Amino acid sequence: MYFWNMAFKIIFFSQTTTGILGNFSLFYYYLVFSGECKLKTVHLIHIHLISANTLIVISKGVPQTMAAFGLKQFLNDFGCRLLLYLERVGRSVSIGATCFLSVFQAIIVSHKEFCCKDQKVKAAKYIGCSIALLWVLYMLINLIFFVYPIIKMYSKNMTTKQDFGHCSIARRDETNNLLYVALVVCPEIFFSLVMSWSSGSMIVILYRHKKRVQQIRSTCSSSENSPESRATHNILVLVCTFLTFYTLSAILQGCVALLYNHSWLLVNFTRVTSLCFPCFGPFFLMNHYSMVPRLSLAWMRNISSLILK
Repeated sequence: MYFWNMAFKIIFFSQTTTGILGNFSLFYYYLVFSGECKLKTVHLIHIHLISANTLIVISKGVPQTMAAFGLKQFLNDFGCRLLLYLERVGRSVSIGATCFLSVFQAIIVSHKEFCCKDQKVKAAKYIGCSIALLWVLYMLINLIFFVYPIIKMYSKNMTTKQDFGHCSIARRDETNNLLYVALVVCPEIFFSLVMSWSSGSMIVILYRHKKRVQQIRSTCSSSENSPESRATHNILVLVCTFLTFYTLSAILQGCVALLYNHSWLLVNFTRVTSLCFPCFGPFFLMNHYSMVPRLSLAWMRNISSLILK
C-alpha cells in the first residue's frame, strides 16, 4: 500500500504539472501567434479545446494532487460541487471540440476531392458558432446537476456520501443518474461516433490519394515519407489516443458508479485515466502541427527583447 500511495502521488503531481505547463504553453503560443497574424478556424478550435482541458486540470488535477499529498477534505459542499461542475463542463466541451476538430479536418481533406471552396468557408463559420453554443449549452445543462442536489438536501431521505479525496458530496439518486445519462452521456457517445466516422472518412481519402501518388512517383522510399503518409499517421494517433483515454475513463467511471464496494486502487486508476488526455493532449497538438519550434522561437524572441530593454 505504501508503494501505491507513493506511485499515485508521483503520477498525480506529474500529470497536473505536465497538463498546466502544456496547456499554458499553447495559450502563450496562440497569444503570440494571434498578434502576428489572423488565427485560422483550426486554431480557434484548438483554443477552445485547450480551454476545456485547462478547466479539467485545474478543477480535478490540482485538488486530487493536494489530496494525494495528505490535504484531504479541505473543501465544503459548495466548493466540491463547484469543482465538479467545472470539471463536467470542461469534459463535455473537450469531447465536443475534439469532434468539431475531426469534422473540420475531414472537410478540409475532402475539399480537394469533391467539395467546393464555399463549403469550406461555411463550415468554418458554422463550427465557430457551434463551439460557442457548446459552452453555453453545457454550462446550462450542468447547472441542473449543481442545483438539483441542493434541492434534495431538504428531503428527509438519507443518502450516502461520495468521497473524492479533497471533498465529499451526496451520491446521485436514480433521477439524477437518468438526467446525467440523457443530457451528458448520450451526447458524448454521439460525439465519439461522429468523431470516429469523420476521422475514418479522412483516412480513407488520404489513403486513396496516397495510392494515386504512388503510381506517379518512381521510388517507394519517397512515397513512404510523403505528406499524405505523415498526415494519416498524425490523425490516427490523435483520434485513437483521445478515444482510448476517454473510453477507458468512461468504463472505469461506470464501474465506480455501479459498485458500492469499489476498491481504493480502482478509484485512483479512474482518476488517473480521466486526466490523461487533458494533460497530454497539448503535446499531441504540438507534434501534429509542429508548434514546438515556433513556440521556442517566440519565447526566445520575447526573452531577447526584454534583455535589450
